[in-house]
This record gives sequence, C-alpha cells and structure tokens, in this order.
Amino acid sequence: MHGEYKVPGGKLVVVDLEVVDGSIREFRLAGDFFLEPDDALPLIDQAVDGLPATTDAAGIAAAVRGALPEGAVLLGFTPESVGVAVRRALSRASTWQEYDWEIVHEGPVSPNEHLALDQVLTEEVGAGRRGPTLRIWEWDQPAVVIGSFQSLKNEVDAEGAAKYGVEVVRRISGGGAMFMDAGAIITYSLYVPTDLVQGMTFADSYAYLDEWVIEALKSLGIEAYYQPLNDIASASGKIGGAAQKRLGTGALLHHVTMSYDMDGQKMVEVLRIGREKMSDKGTTSAAKRVDPLRSQTGLARAEIIDRLIGTFTSMYGAHEGHVTEAERARARELVATKFATQEWLERVP
Repeated sequence: MHGEYKVPGGKLVVVDLEVVDGSIREFRLAGDFFLEPDDALPLIDQAVDGLPATTDAAGIAAAVRGALPEGAVLLGFTPESVGVAVRRALSRASTWQEYDWEIVHEGPVSPNEHLALDQVLTEEVGAGRRGPTLRIWEWDQPAVVIGSFQSLKNEVDAEGAAKYGVEVVRRISGGGAMFMDAGAIITYSLYVPTDLVQGMTFADSYAYLDEWVIEALKSLGIEAYYQPLNDIASASGKIGGAAQKRLGTGALLHHVTMSYDMDGQKMVEVLRIGREKMSDKGTTSAAKRVDPLRSQTGLARAEIIDRLIGTFTSMYGAHEGHVTEAERARARELVATKFATQEWLERVP
C-alpha cells in the first residue's frame, strides 16, 4: 500500500507498507523533508512496523514521537503528518494527480443559483457523471450567505439588508456568514471525490484542499497561511474562510470566500457581528479583522483570479469546462423548490 500527504506549507510525506494478519508490516517512510539525525529514519520505520492496522493517525503519531531520539529535528513534516500518510495508505486514498480536473468560470448568476449549483455539481461528482471540478463564482448583486446552521435573525440585520438591497440566502454547508458585495470578493467551490481526503480529519482536509490557494497568494507577494479551522490569513489580517459539506454520496463540497475589496461600514450594518465573536479574534472592529486582496496586491480582481487558475493548473493539471444545460436546469429547479423558499431561509429562524 502506498500513501502520500503534502503537509500544508511543508514537505511531501510518502509511506509504503503491507498489512499482514491485521498489522502494519514492511513499513518505509520517505519524502523531501529534512530529518536529523540520519538514524532517526529507521527508528521511525521500526516504531510503525507492527502497529495494528486499525491504529488511528494520533496513535501512529504517538508511536513516531516516542521513537525519536532526544534532540531530533523534523523540518517540513511532523509525527502527525506521518500518521495521516499511513491512514491514507490504509484507506487507499487518491491524489490530486489521479484526476482529470475541470475548471469552470462562467458569467454571473444569482446567489441562490450559485448555492444550488454547489449541491448539484457535488451530487454529479459523487454519481460519477462529472469529474472533479473547480468552479469560480461570478455575480452582479450584493448578498449575505449564511451557514446552514446559523440563526437568520441573529446573523442578519433585516433593516440594514433592506437599506442596501442585500439579498439574504442560506447555503448547505456550515460555518459563518459571508458578506458578498458585487465584485468585492473572490469565491470558488471544489467538488471532489471523498477518496481525495481519505485518512484525514476534517481539520486536515481544510488546509489540504486549499494548499494551492496559499501557493497562489504567496506568488502574489502575500505571506498567506492557513489558520485552523477554516481561515486563510496573513500577518495583515484575515483574507477568507472555507466551509465544507459531505453529501454521503462519495463526494464533498469545499468552498472558500476571500475578500478582494470591502465596505466595512456596510458590512457591519448588514451583519450582526457579536462582541463575543470579535473578542475571540483579539479586535473590536469587524472591518479591521479582514484585509482585502486589493489592498495587499494592488491588482485587479480578474488578475488575481487568473493567478489562481494558473496555479491550480500548474500544480494539478486542468482543462476549461462548463456547467451543462442539464446541471443548470436542475440547479434552477432547486432554487424554486428549496433555496429561494422561506422554509429553507428560515430553517433556523
């Protein structure tokens, strides 16, 4: 069995192993990481060899840590990353390069149609009728997208939304509210087989699925990093946030919204951002929590999107694609029967 795990912001961890009578055997660790002293590598191999194949990633990490000699230095990887790689091998996880990726970047549609497309395209990937896909959103109207489990009245100021003509919609994934002014954010969705994140915790999968974005932002001169659980940040402030939904059909939805530009005053008038939420971020101003990509790069939004697409393509290979007429028709049906209904919007009043 073979497993690979690219540590977010770090190096590639590769493991090869066999399972004999329920135990890990013939274990070998490799990768482009750095490890001192040299003789620590066979000690890691010996520590994992013989463990029950049911050992979770934390248990494998503990065995690795316990085998390291005093003063050992690990650069670009951790005992935890070895645990993830082993679990990926045991679950026969796939890698990015095994798929024929499609990138969809089409004209604007309504916020609710975007949310419906997220559900439809995830279902299509799970059913095997569509390959793994990256879709970048375009829209021409302001909206607030609240998480699946958020309270509508607690998150949105109805008077503020009406004042600015902001449509309020609810997505199928959890997480927090997104203020989406037209042309002021960059949002993308990934529709991927769950095999791609086999052996990972939910927390690990967030950073893993956005590794390419971190690389793209760094190429623009932004020292971006992933801040658990689901934030993309820099030293200047938060850039964006991610959310996921696993439909139980063999595929998952992972989508991210990053701020390109922002009207902080409008945002705080539309969103009810509580004092407790502000205090846990170490600031008293909602506007100061977010540092938009425009201020950090000076680039047009389209230029940043081009860099994102170019980085994804260079790392994983991809070709241009489109939403099919059948997929779009199904999405519009879901808008009418689900996403645009008061029952859905007010599912958590």
